[in-house]
Amino acid sequence: MASEAAPPANGRAVSRIEEMCIERGLKMTGQRRLIARVLSESEDHPDVEELYRRAVVLDAKVSIATVYRTVRLLEEKGIVARRDFGEGRSRYDPADRGHHHHLIDVDSGSVLEFEDEALEQVAAGIAARLGFALVDVRLQLFARRAESPAKKSK
Repeated sequence: MASEAAPPANGRAVSRIEEMCIERGLKMTGQRRLIARVLSESEDHPDVEELYRRAVVLDAKVSIATVYRTVRLLEEKGIVARRDFGEGRSRYDPADRGHHHHLIDVDSGSVLEFEDEALEQVAAGIAARLGFALVDVRLQLFARRAESPAKKSK
């Protein structure tokens, strides 16, 4: 049976990643709580160094090694997913965001999340045609913003 999620002594609400940690039986130290909160509040896909930069603003005692260890543990427990967007560094995405794909702007590095039912159907059809049942689809599109028609005519 999973531990009951009790609010921390400071009255702060428990973050969704912290809830997943508790459900999976992880011991929640103060620094793990902090890293879980930073990840939960992230609307982007931060790498470990960015997580560290955000965490150290909130607690100067947190170390980069603690962030690395915690992220690795969260990945092992299926709480965060590692993403590779072709930059030579891993970024992280909370696993509770649901099934989605990514479009990476190769010029700015920004990452857009999207869902597409038609894509899912095409992928399932391809797998079936080849004699397989589709288990998962992870699509990463690397793209550049199209030039506007006005720019092309100049």
